[in-house]
Amino acid sequence: PPGNPAGSRPKETRGARSGQTELESQGVIEVKTIFKIAPLAVILSSVGAWAQTATPPQKVAVINMQEALISTKDGQKAIADLRAKYGPRDQDFQKRTQELQATQEKYKKTQATLSDDVKAKMERDIDAMQRALQRDTDDTKQDMDADQQKMLQELGGKIMQVVTRYATDNQYTMVFDDSGQPNNILFASNAIDITRDVIAMYDKAAPSTPPSPPAPRS
Repeated sequence: PPGNPAGSRPKETRGARSGQTELESQGVIEVKTIFKIAPLAVILSSVGAWAQTATPPQKVAVINMQEALISTKDGQKAIADLRAKYGPRDQDFQKRTQELQATQEKYKKTQATLSDDVKAKMERDIDAMQRALQRDTDDTKQDMDADQQKMLQELGGKIMQVVTRYATDNQYTMVFDDSGQPNNILFASNAIDITRDVIAMYDKAAPSTPPSPPAPRS
């Protein structure tokens, strides 16, 4: 069946491959992969003639759910939408951080020659800048986390349906998610990794994904 070709070979370390799917950090705000999913096992009942057998054959597969989620066309669009929404805020935070650092550096260099009034004003300005930046970054992180969670719930439910259908069609009795760290999978052959097959099956069944709108100008 698809995802179970002949000639299995030892897999590379799972963590290394998972790391390749993580999104690149963007300054103060990180669009993460976001996509941390607890390890899971999808256990499916035996079907067909197996139900009549006292000791049915066991077929086991592994899937990297994190990679599957962000590699589907819907997942890629969702990530692009998040970057378009939060990218301008990130750029603003980076600019404000540079301004804050410049003000702090100026204060350090000149404080010995400043009057008490000027020194006190600069200290108040620096404190206000720090508080405002921290408040805005915290608020943005909360908004982004909420958007990410919503995306995970929507995509996760859809892809689980595909995993279940694929496993049933190919008579797998158990599918393990190896994207969680740490996981208890010490060895898994490439021959039983169904990640790419599930991605292909999802994209084939999913409606055409419209392009994301352009990012708003900051």
